[in-house]
Amino acid sequence: MLDDMLDYLEKTRERPVWQPIPDEVRAAFNTPLLTTPMSLPEVHELFMQQVLPYTVGNTHPGFMGWVHGGGNPVGMLAEMLAAGLNANLGGRDQIPLEVERQVTAWVRDLFGFPLGASGLFVTGTSQANLIGVLVARATALGIEMRRNGLTSDRRRLVAYTSTGAHCSIAQAMDVAGLGTAALRMIDVDDLHRMDVKALEYAIAADRQQGYTPFFIAASAGTVDVGAIDPLIALAEVARRERLWLHVDGAYAALAMLAPDIAPLLAGIEQADSIAFDFHKWGQAPYDAGFILVRDGVRHEATFSAPAAYLKRATRGMAAGSPWPCDFGTDLSRGFRALKVWFALKVYGAAHLGTVISHTCTLARQLEQHIKREAELELLAPVTLNIVCFRYRCKNADRVNADIVVALQESGIVAPSTTTVRGVVAIRAAIVNHRTQAKDIDALVTATLDFGKTFT
Repeated sequence: MLDDMLDYLEKTRERPVWQPIPDEVRAAFNTPLLTTPMSLPEVHELFMQQVLPYTVGNTHPGFMGWVHGGGNPVGMLAEMLAAGLNANLGGRDQIPLEVERQVTAWVRDLFGFPLGASGLFVTGTSQANLIGVLVARATALGIEMRRNGLTSDRRRLVAYTSTGAHCSIAQAMDVAGLGTAALRMIDVDDLHRMDVKALEYAIAADRQQGYTPFFIAASAGTVDVGAIDPLIALAEVARRERLWLHVDGAYAALAMLAPDIAPLLAGIEQADSIAFDFHKWGQAPYDAGFILVRDGVRHEATFSAPAAYLKRATRGMAAGSPWPCDFGTDLSRGFRALKVWFALKVYGAAHLGTVISHTCTLARQLEQHIKREAELELLAPVTLNIVCFRYRCKNADRVNADIVVALQESGIVAPSTTTVRGVVAIRAAIVNHRTQAKDIDALVTATLDFGKTFT
């Protein structure tokens, strides 16, 4: 099984990026629970024939559809070790927790956070964004709100993010009980960054109407075009207005590893919390999200829950407090940190930064290629590694949507679609460390070929 997966990664370019699932393969997963066992080789053969060929394909260098990392073989092997240990990282005194704490310390230093900052591995940035909202909510309303509930406080909290922000910000407001209507969507400028003047106006208007502003969610790498909000200016607004500044850096926050890209993130060190994923630009296998909070005391106070079965001690297995379960909602937690720890040890931070820089270089090459082709049109500035463009023609929305489906079904390359200023765009997110210039050329050539076919 291990050899097959190593072969899979080694030969990934020889396969299509993605291929439609045959009806008979899909039907094979509509069978009742077995009462008699099968042998391990038999089940593994089913995996090889019915599962492995029909994934979304984000390990392939031609995958450019969404911001999915490509994974790495070191992380895969580390996952095997973690599964063998079967460690529960909710708490207790164990070295796996020290591994997570070491990664937290590395992250804290990377972003210039103080020694008292706290961090936690989570499923992904969606969960990390929720934690950011919850800590900010507890800070605004007081920890007693955990016992008395939101209805005990008459203040109406409101938050702010840009129209380019990820939907998980609104979802976090919903789950936190504040409601999506309490999230103000601020317009963006020509570079798709949050408009600071519009933000200041919205805060003033809300205060005048009796609302209580408490939270700004800035984006470091927006989901559609990869824009970075003006973090320094937003930090100044947050400080002046006494609001919590959270940065959704799902993929771009780790650009701090790349010396040539890191200056674009100036101001991120002033955030109150940062959410990001190691499984995107960090190339760790899924899942490995992370939340970093400047004030670890506030973070712990938001989630810690005393219980007899969680009683702490200074000796024995109940030592080592505080535990990760004091900083989030999960008591049962897998050893996510090990694959990240292995990758940082084996590859080194500098090499991972080089990978990030390379994907941005490829994006700029794609941008220039698009500008040279009269049939193609660039739809948004290229800040990082996301390129949005379209084929020029009549009925462009329909044709470009058809082109993307055709590209995906071809198995050559797999971009996705999004909407940029009201028009359908072909969106190429270059994240995979395996992607090369020839994959960029293949995307352009195939787009032009399909465009001519559909018009």
